Amino acid sequence: MADARSLALVPFHFWSVVFFVFGSLAGSFLNVCIYRLPRGESVVWPPSHCPHCNYRIPWYLNLPLFTWLYLRGRCANCGAPISFRYWAVELLTALLFLGCWLQFGSQSTWQAIAGCVLLAGFVVATFIDFEHFIIPDEITLGGMAAGFIFSFVAPPMHGVKSAPESLQASFWGMVMGAAVIYALVRIGKLLFGRHTLTLAPDSTVVFTDTALQLPDQEIPYGDLLYRKSDRILLQAKKVVLGDRQWENVAVTLSPSRLRIGEEEMDPEPVTRMEVTADAIELPREAMGLGDVKFMAAIGAFIGWPGVVFTLLVSSALGAAVGITLILLRKRDWGHIPYGPYLAVAATIWMFGGNRLVGWWLQLTRPVGW
Repeated sequence: MADARSLALVPFHFWSVVFFVFGSLAGSFLNVCIYRLPRGESVVWPPSHCPHCNYRIPWYLNLPLFTWLYLRGRCANCGAPISFRYWAVELLTALLFLGCWLQFGSQSTWQAIAGCVLLAGFVVATFIDFEHFIIPDEITLGGMAAGFIFSFVAPPMHGVKSAPESLQASFWGMVMGAAVIYALVRIGKLLFGRHTLTLAPDSTVVFTDTALQLPDQEIPYGDLLYRKSDRILLQAKKVVLGDRQWENVAVTLSPSRLRIGEEEMDPEPVTRMEVTADAIELPREAMGLGDVKFMAAIGAFIGWPGVVFTLLVSSALGAAVGITLILLRKRDWGHIPYGPYLAVAATIWMFGGNRLVGWWLQLTRPVGW
């Protein structure tokens, strides 16, 4: 497929149709990834089935784009509704794959395929991040490896001709992407590193050996206390730890110490502690480490110039959309995923970022220059 002379024997838009159809098939698989990856389930087994009745879907009822329309968005067995998202992801992926072929196919088939892989990762990361506020390692770490491999087989993706130059561009793209986002994580931690949750009066908060259990959610300690400086604070009306009790004391939990009133102890042996309180103060991240790894994966594909563009454009997009959602009271400051805006900005770079930068520089150039 990568040989230009072989491809030229077939009309260009034959391959356009191939990329569109293959994109719809890939979109069907991406739907599986979007649903299963954040739940820790295998994307291979069991085969596609209805989540309501567990009906195993036969191949002839699993045709991308057509089946959902034919069944009018319902399970063929139990009639339960199937989200419109499934059809939308299939169509979106098909259009993105087609766009990659039209943009890069005449230059390099491998570059077009690399673009498809990157955009497929964007689709999965975007939908998962919006719903679960995470980007799985399968996408981020896998994306770094894929970007480095494609940089070897498709040097034009970095605007160079040799594999060594391309690999170097990929490496520095990863380093710069990760370093800049990690710096923003650290700055955000200093500026917005804590937030207070107001609880119902006399709520019970349970500290287990693995997670903090609030009345309406459970948060693993790994999401709260991964730095030595992180602290969970609360003013307790009552503390029950084994056969001991305290009343009206401050409680502080760090990765290495548990302090109850004036007493300090090692938290490692504590398997369960119940605290009655009206509020709790938790560590908070402006962005997660998933965004750091995601930006590194993006940098592996588009290099450091694309990283700079992506950071600037994603910040503008995220600020505009985030402020709008907050004003409409659809989100709060602590629940705005950043990954989707990185994906959109990087996609803009892929399909014309250089031209957009050139237009902007021309527009802002002082008169007479």
